[in-house]
Amino acid sequence: MKKYMVLLGMLLGACASQIMQSYVGKDISQVVVDYGPPVAQFKMPDGRTAFQWHQNVAYAMPTTTNSYVTGYGNTATVSSTTYGGGVGSYSCFYTLYAQPNKQGSYTVVGFEKPKIDCE
Repeated sequence: MKKYMVLLGMLLGACASQIMQSYVGKDISQVVVDYGPPVAQFKMPDGRTAFQWHQNVAYAMPTTTNSYVTGYGNTATVSSTTYGGGVGSYSCFYTLYAQPNKQGSYTVVGFEKPKIDCE
């Protein structure tokens, strides 16, 4: 079962990386048009500029209750078990690297692969 979950994670995990890869060679302004302005922009030691976008993800786990009724004569006994439930959240950063171009903007030259739960 665990092997199938890892495989499923790998298949679903390509999404963000594929989207980021699609911007390589394009002007950074295209990313801004699609996702809004970055939350951070900074120079890297190798001369590239890193642009970062941030996303908070919140989720709710459903609750399931199973009840079993047993009867004897005119008496009924109910036994219930509740599974799941709860709320969680995590934070994702998406980083694109770019070089200055002749138009006075930046051309995307690469990206940082997101954490597995951010794919």
